[in-house]
Amino acid sequence: MPHIVPAIACLEHYLKMLLEKPEVYRPTSCPGCGLGGLWAHGCYERKADRDTGKFNPIAIARFLCGRKTGCGRSCSSLPSALPRRRWYLWSVQAGALLSLLSGASLRECAAVSCRARSTVRRWWQWLQERHELFAFRLRSHWPEWGRAGPWQEFWQRCLQGQPLRESMAWLDRQGLVIP
Repeated sequence: MPHIVPAIACLEHYLKMLLEKPEVYRPTSCPGCGLGGLWAHGCYERKADRDTGKFNPIAIARFLCGRKTGCGRSCSSLPSALPRRRWYLWSVQAGALLSLLSGASLRECAAVSCRARSTVRRWWQWLQERHELFAFRLRSHWPEWGRAGPWQEFWQRCLQGQPLRESMAWLDRQGLVIP
């Protein structure tokens, strides 16, 4: 079951969609038992914007599987702008990664992005560790990216071709769990 709703570029767009069309975020089926027809079940709050704090906290819609016929679990779907289990938006991470891929040092990238070197290093290692799996899946849909040489060249093409948030949302729809 996808956890990421694609084409939600920013938190303003997410809030607007949540007010106008909340059904966009309703999962088609329960991730636990596969039963459809989930019920709206309130929301939980999450810190989303570490930079300005303008959107802290932000409400994330929750949905409940029926207790009588289903498993009774709750689930939610995130907008593509907001990564799962991460403190910074995909756009912030993509900027730092593109800087590193372009040849900037870790120290330079951390200074420009105003992030700790350990944070930027963690993003860099995350991308390296998952490169084979992510690249294999992405190349199956965008074969022109397969012509890239080393892994850094592949990710440069990928991030210049589309935002990191959209690549991660596409991978999520393919069944990969994006940590």
